[in-house]
Amino acid sequence: MALVSPRPIGWISTLDANGVVNLAPYSFFNAVSTNPHFVMFSSGGRKDSRRNAEDTGEFVCSLATYDLRDAMNRTSSHVDPDVDEMALAGLSPAPSTMVAPPRVAESPVAFECKYWRTIELPGPDGGPGNHAIVLGQVIGIHIDDAALTGGKVDITRLRPIARLGYRDYAVIDEVFELGGSQ
Repeated sequence: MALVSPRPIGWISTLDANGVVNLAPYSFFNAVSTNPHFVMFSSGGRKDSRRNAEDTGEFVCSLATYDLRDAMNRTSSHVDPDVDEMALAGLSPAPSTMVAPPRVAESPVAFECKYWRTIELPGPDGGPGNHAIVLGQVIGIHIDDAALTGGKVDITRLRPIARLGYRDYAVIDEVFELGGSQ
């Protein structure tokens, strides 16, 4: 999907039934509504993040930033479900306030989510497919004060990375304003 870019990267953390932390980056991630806020990530197959969110009813989405790009890349590795990817990547778990999964302490932004629903997507022939959309309601938000300018989020301070397709990424470090309403 290199034509749909840039895509933000949601760094999804979950806990399995034994309390093992799973952390994986998803470039098929986005906000989908406000009041109430919902986010989604799309999973190919029933990977650990999807399974844990469905089984426990919770997940956290931290923002992947330029400073954390190497750690984010390490967490994209395929490892056994009993491996703590946060520890594997040398990251620190920060306690969440409303859900059990930890957030990435080094990330300047995190959304605590209650799992809402999984939508199975059809395959190319209209039959069962291999991809699904996992939706969660945002019930808590963490924003590092260093990411704020005049009480507003300054995206150039966050420097989020985005997937472009292939093995290409971009960093958001410049913005411009247009008139009109959004």
